[in-house]
Amino acid sequence: MTEIEKWDESKWGVLTESNMRRVLESRGYAVSKYTYPPGTYFPDHTHAIDKIDTVLKGRFLIRAEGGDHLLGPGDMIAVPAGTVHSAEVIGHETVVSLDATRSR
Repeated sequence: MTEIEKWDESKWGVLTESNMRRVLESRGYAVSKYTYPPGTYFPDHTHAIDKIDTVLKGRFLIRAEGGDHLLGPGDMIAVPAGTVHSAEVIGHETVVSLDATRSR
């Protein structure tokens, strides 16, 4: 699992849903939008496909490979296929996320 990639306004423009979607799609990913209310928790699980978890609003904690990765607005993290990870909303703000997936 890679480190968090921060939104680069100088390369991609202002952080908006459409701009983030464009960046992810340009990398070959299919993109879906999700909202997760406070208290949302996904226990350890894996995916059969590569994905990138992103945050447009709120704070989302991804735990994987012995590390904690706290994502805030504009943050993205690659989660390779087969990586055991969990995720949870941190704080009282709903998380708005773009979930990017790609078959190998």
